[in-house]
Parts: sequence; structure tokens; C-alpha cells
Amino acid sequence: MHLSIHKIIIILLLICSSPNLTVGQYLPQSDPDNSGDWRLNLSVSDEFNTLEIDEERWYIVGEFKDGEPFYKHPDKPKKKVWKGRAPSQFSGRNYRLEDGKLKLEVRWEPDFPFSKEIHKPVFGEAMPYENITTACFIGRKYFKYGYIEIRSKAADAEVTSAFWSMGDKLEFDFFEMYGDGRAKGKEHLDSELWWSIRDWEHLRGKPSYTERKDMGFRGADDFHVYGIEWDKNGIKYYIDGQLFSSVTAEEATNWAKENRDVDENYDAYVATKPISIWLDNEIFPWHGIPQSKQDLTQNGTQEQKDGGFMDYEIDYIRVWQKTK
Repeated sequence: MHLSIHKIIIILLLICSSPNLTVGQYLPQSDPDNSGDWRLNLSVSDEFNTLEIDEERWYIVGEFKDGEPFYKHPDKPKKKVWKGRAPSQFSGRNYRLEDGKLKLEVRWEPDFPFSKEIHKPVFGEAMPYENITTACFIGRKYFKYGYIEIRSKAADAEVTSAFWSMGDKLEFDFFEMYGDGRAKGKEHLDSELWWSIRDWEHLRGKPSYTERKDMGFRGADDFHVYGIEWDKNGIKYYIDGQLFSSVTAEEATNWAKENRDVDENYDAYVATKPISIWLDNEIFPWHGIPQSKQDLTQNGTQEQKDGGFMDYEIDYIRVWQKTK
């Protein structure tokens, strides 16, 4: 009983000392005067200023049941969800809420009960799951169009820290940020913003439009705010409130016609369906695979080196939509 009362007191103190998320409290960093007439969508935004993850908002992939991780689709219980990109596997234990942030952990964990299957991805080499565990959160609710903003810092290791989304035969990757381009010829990767629209109906997941651009800083060095303004006419990308890149629907289609074997009437701007947000870490074997606990945590703190983990840190996710 004393423990329950103590927990209630902590929750009340946290609520009183932390800003409560309200519709009018925050505005996009790129539009502080709200000239776009934005309204915060509370159902898909999260400040992570809580003691526990809201599992009505997020599906945690690989939660444990009877000592084993299980992988069920959040919308279709009879369907299995992706376990992650081998050799890493999603674990429902690889996260924590700390200092008002969600921290997704990449862990050197060779004793994890890895799946025995060989992962055969659409892109890349077939590989077994081994040694490394990562985290994956899937938003349970969908939305269409708006302004999507995240304040985050990538994990400083040979892994990606990703902010992306899925819809009906649509993948919209807001970014797949590689933390440490230490390998020869990969030095540019840790300052590169890579984003894509992927068509799973006509192109089997290949991008119908994609960009790779240098940000001018390493994504793992500090927190930055990444904003995506998305509507039926195209996409604008912002970093720390400043326009970084943009593409119109017509420009995306022209790109696909130049870079993909598509019909003349193909409409490459497939980002026109409701999406749900995904957060995860992945190993990209073609860029490099951490070979040991020391290799994974080379850039970590002493606590991370001792514990064999690195963090992808997310301060908040906010989604605004037009009032009309």
C-alpha cells in the first residue's frame, strides 16, 4: 500500500512540474506565428514526460511473454510483425524513459533468445539474427497530412536511428540517420539526412523519390529539431526551423521517370494515404556491423561502455494538422 501511495505522489509531482501537452501550447518551430493555422494532434503526439509508455498510443515490438519476445502486428493480431534487420533483432526491453526523453537502446546482447530464422530482406544479404538487439515503437493511430516534428539525437554508433512511417503499401521515411561513419569511405554518412517515399505496390519498396543531403553537422553530436510539412502537393523539410529541402508532387514523379523503370502515366507521389509513425534502430550491414561490445560502444559514456548499449534519444514528437 505504501508503495502505491508513493507512486501516486511521484506521478502527481511529475504532472505538476512538467508542462502538460495541450492543443495550443506548442507550435511548429518553422512557423512560430502559426501562419499555417496549425492545430496539434494530441492522439499521435508525445512529450515522453511520463513514468511509463502509453501503450494505447505505442506498440512496443518484441515485448516479452513467458521469457520470449513475441511479434504480433498491432492492427492484425494473427499476423506477425517485422523482427528487425538482421543481424539485429527488436527487443521489447530496449528502451527507457529518462530525463523527459524516450531512449531507444542498441545493445550488445549475444545471450538474447534470438530467432533461429534467417532474415531474407527485400534489399541486402540474407543473415541470421545474432549479438545485437535494438528497439522499435509503432504508433497505433493514423493520420494524413500535416506538420511532423521530432527533437532527437541519433545513436553514436554504426547503426541507424530512424523516424519513419507506414501506410497502405506506402513507406514514408522521414529520416534514416547513420550514427558513426567511421569506416573508410563512409565518413559522410553521419552528417547525411536520407529520406524517402517508398512504393510497395508498384516498386516492391524501392523509393519512388529519395534524397540524401549533407546537414552540416553529425546527427549524433547533439539534439536538433527535424520538421516535415506534408500535404497533397509535396513535402518541405526543416532543420531547427530553417527550410532544408523541398519537393513538389510533380518533381517527385519526374524523378521517378528518370530513375525508375515506370510507365509514363506513373504517379510517383504515393505519399497520399494515412500513416502511422515508427521509431527504431537498425543495422545496415552494407555500411558496417559492430563486431563486439567495445566496437558498438566506442563513442559511448563509461556507463554505456560498461553496459554494452548506445542510445537514440527522442525528446518529443509533435504532429500538427490544418484546422480546415
